[in-house]
Amino acid sequence: MISARPGSGRRTTFYVRRGKRMLDIAGGGLSLLLLLPLFAALTAAVGLALGRPLLFRQRRPGLGGAPFTILKFRTMKDERDEAGRLLPDSERLTSFGRFLRSTSLDELPELLNVLKGHMSLVGPRPLLMDYLERYDAQQARRHETRPGITGLAQISGRNALTWERRFELDVAYLERCSLALDLRILVLSVARVLGRQGISQPGHATADEFRGTACR
Repeated sequence: MISARPGSGRRTTFYVRRGKRMLDIAGGGLSLLLLLPLFAALTAAVGLALGRPLLFRQRRPGLGGAPFTILKFRTMKDERDEAGRLLPDSERLTSFGRFLRSTSLDELPELLNVLKGHMSLVGPRPLLMDYLERYDAQQARRHETRPGITGLAQISGRNALTWERRFELDVAYLERCSLALDLRILVLSVARVLGRQGISQPGHATADEFRGTACR
């Protein structure tokens, strides 16, 4: 297990400044090329199971909190109640959608976000725009780097962790970022996905809402 002990601040090595983006372009491009047949198959499967739109699009905060549109394969139906409100995630998430989430296959389109420069292969997961005003000063530091497809929190428990623990790990990643750490996170992420560990928080279909540390 990688420690989350606070360090002296964000690292500013050559890898952080230049090498990390080079890895994103090379790794993201190669991954997308190799996974193109799977990408095509999933596109067809989502269309058959859920219809259009095939992709889930949502504004998320990126580097410095600047918004970007994240891309994922759709996993939920758009069913609403009589008042027009979306039903809870647990009622809209299909069995096919659960499979996509448990295997992280729904996140394959995020490789396009990586190539566009909105995301990195490794970094804190991009959460909701509403959360920006709920972070304390230390938690807000997670936006000092590009958000990632996977990260230190994802290999340490994923959604099974408390929000506070995830944010601690996000900041710890900033302070320890290196090529060796990124490669280790990528390798361990594959193992976590294959083991389908930490997919959701207990009692929730996915993850509960972060309402701020003081509210918990």
